[in-house]
Amino acid sequence: MSLVLDAPRATHTSNHPSRRLLLVAYAFPPVGGAGVQRPLKWVKYLHRAGWHVTVLTPENPSVPVIDASLLDEVPQETAFLRPRTWEPDYRFKQQLEQSSPGRAVPGTVRHAIERSGTPSATARGVWKRWLRAAASLVLQPDPQILWYRNAVRSATAHLRATAHDAILVTAPPYSSFLIGAALKRRCGLPLVLDYRDEWDLSSRYLENAQRDGVSRFVQERMQRAVLRQADAVVATTQASVRRLQERLDQIGHEARTACIYNGYDADDFERSPAFPKAGLPGEKPGFQKRPASETFRIVYTGTLWNLTTIAPLVTALEHLHRQSPELAARVELVCVGRKTPEQLALLDRLNSTSCRCVNVDYCDHATAIGWLQSADALCLLLSDVPGADRVVPAKLFEYLASRQQVLALMPDGEAAQIVRRFQPHGWFSPDNIPAIVAWLQTQTSCESRKLHRRGLRDDIVEFIRERQTERLLELLDEVTATAGRRS
Repeated sequence: MSLVLDAPRATHTSNHPSRRLLLVAYAFPPVGGAGVQRPLKWVKYLHRAGWHVTVLTPENPSVPVIDASLLDEVPQETAFLRPRTWEPDYRFKQQLEQSSPGRAVPGTVRHAIERSGTPSATARGVWKRWLRAAASLVLQPDPQILWYRNAVRSATAHLRATAHDAILVTAPPYSSFLIGAALKRRCGLPLVLDYRDEWDLSSRYLENAQRDGVSRFVQERMQRAVLRQADAVVATTQASVRRLQERLDQIGHEARTACIYNGYDADDFERSPAFPKAGLPGEKPGFQKRPASETFRIVYTGTLWNLTTIAPLVTALEHLHRQSPELAARVELVCVGRKTPEQLALLDRLNSTSCRCVNVDYCDHATAIGWLQSADALCLLLSDVPGADRVVPAKLFEYLASRQQVLALMPDGEAAQIVRRFQPHGWFSPDNIPAIVAWLQTQTSCESRKLHRRGLRDDIVEFIRERQTERLLELLDEVTATAGRRS
């Protein structure tokens, strides 16, 4: 059972304090990861505003990371529906992914197969490829569709037994939208769809995404169908809202749209640990430790993968090492979170430089915040790919709240605009390696860091989670009021 938090006075007071909301969230504590923060904080602040929330989430989610500490933030009064999913374990899904055609296979696995050369090993590889190909065609729009039947059955029974006022679904996975649409058809409640990421962009870049032509066709029809059921559509960027409004216009469906940024929670910065800059594990053998005042720590938190590649920073550090090895020796790069094999290979290149690279595996959210607060600069990454201009990484707001300077390596777009608004000199295009190197040369000067820190802006309260939740409360008031007039 989760703990009861001391709840300050809500910033938004509903006219109907007894309202109830069904929140469909495949990833919810004790599941960890960035995507969990948004629904978790909504439950926290909706409760403070007088809403009773029922969370529909699987009992046995197939996910890569767990963070049980997040349960402490869930109000004790929160109700849960936990139907089981028929998905296989996450590790099994990853094994299938590694054996898929056209996908990168980690070197250790590939070399083992090459060394074996046995018919049985070849047969197993072919079997896995065929199995995943068949699963990709059947499990649309994602493997989490195996949760659909149990989730709809459980939620339908609950909604018919206990009156609720609205359904809010957050995705990915996008099969959750199908669950929400089915529940609306059965129970007639207003439906709000929350796009943490755009479906089209996730289908193109997300890990394990199905990119074949059949999947694109099927998922396009699915997305149109769920949008027709929506009473409101929410996205995490203004650009995504405009894109979704275009889709609504194309299908001739009227639904409210709103941008609700991820934001940051001030409470998270009050209970995080601190990490000193001296004596950390991970330095290369024989590395000469420097005083903390001479160490320039760059911290990245989150998953490193194809949409957030570390390649620009690695390349810039290699250039810095060749030009000024003594300055590169002052740099300590700390990467906290999951990393794909390709990204680990990029980080391994830093072993040939004088800078120090510390790899930290996924850790609980409070520890990740502690790493942010220990940094001299926070690295924000976004690959220069089509659609990236409509993406705002959730970590950006926690970066700003930490009051540290930000090194943002990303194409021009909405995220870059926010960075430039608060830190005009912290943004660089990923291909502008000379400018990144020059920034690194400047920042290894302790006096330069002091001057820059004095110039950091503090007016970021508009992104606090409570204020972002207020926008959700206003939207829920609108859709429930409209539904009441219709009935």
